[in-house]
Amino acid sequence: MSLRTPLATLLAGLLTFSGLSQADESTTTLEVGYMPILPVAQLFVMEGEGWTEEVGLDLELTRFSSGPAMVQALASGELDVMYFGIGPAMVARANGVPIKVLAASISEQIGLVARGELAGHFERADDDGAKAIASFTDAEGRKPKIATFPQGSVPDTVLRHWLVEELGIGIDAVEIVAMGADRVQQALLAGAVDAASILEPILTTVQQRDDRARVVARADAMLPGQPGAVLAAREAALAEHPEAMQALMALHLRATEMLVEDPDRAAPHVREFVGKRLIPLETVEAALASPASNYGSDPHAIREGTRRMHDFQVDQGSLQKPVDLDALFDTSLYDTVVAEREDP
Repeated sequence: MSLRTPLATLLAGLLTFSGLSQADESTTTLEVGYMPILPVAQLFVMEGEGWTEEVGLDLELTRFSSGPAMVQALASGELDVMYFGIGPAMVARANGVPIKVLAASISEQIGLVARGELAGHFERADDDGAKAIASFTDAEGRKPKIATFPQGSVPDTVLRHWLVEELGIGIDAVEIVAMGADRVQQALLAGAVDAASILEPILTTVQQRDDRARVVARADAMLPGQPGAVLAAREAALAEHPEAMQALMALHLRATEMLVEDPDRAAPHVREFVGKRLIPLETVEAALASPASNYGSDPHAIREGTRRMHDFQVDQGSLQKPVDLDALFDTSLYDTVVAEREDP
């Protein structure tokens, strides 16, 4: 069932309920941290469409190169709202930062893109990762270099899970190179690394620019059901701005709908934020249509995948101590908005 008409009705109700309207000059300002990546495209859509202004939200955006960098900002007392990976969200909560995961943004968004000789070894091994990595190491006299985000991030965790749990060869079979989103693409195209555990639009861009590059493993093979980016907020922001946060949740659902049902309309907004507007619109459209772009807002749907990721991160040492996932998740805003949508 389409969310468009019910959500439009809901938003109108929220405007009346919260006192936030275009006629009312008062606005609620929220400091929002984000990464310039497709998995948080809901933020780009709502800003690009002008929806936030319509409901009286002034989002002060701060761009970060990785989720762990956002965790550092959170630890310093910055940010009200975060669009980042579930991995950094767990790290923040484990470090005592009082945040709540409110909604999902995407799932199974990671892919392993290989180039050059490593791509050839995967092809000859029929995409058997263990065989491809072993044959590359024997032939080249070195381990393949795989770029990804810093440890604790979702792309890094998915890569490690694939190596340890799915292939059974361990992380020492490769050389993991941690870097930010912009550098991953540059390193791949420059031939400085052999592969990357990464997300869109880098997966699409690299394949378009390098004829020998291709995705050799998808998220469903690397960490089945893996949760991806999420909408999260500080507990203080939820307590101080309940109406504004409910309006933001409604916009998040509306943006998710557009990404699923009308990605071509969403693409120009996404391009404004991703790749410093240097990525062709056609590339963004292709990335939004790729198998890695599985947008969805339901936080209940990622609970089991989060538990699996959490347990693996604890085993790997990415989380220094277990996290109470019941305390991490707060589904009440999502449930309220969905209930209003179904019975406006």
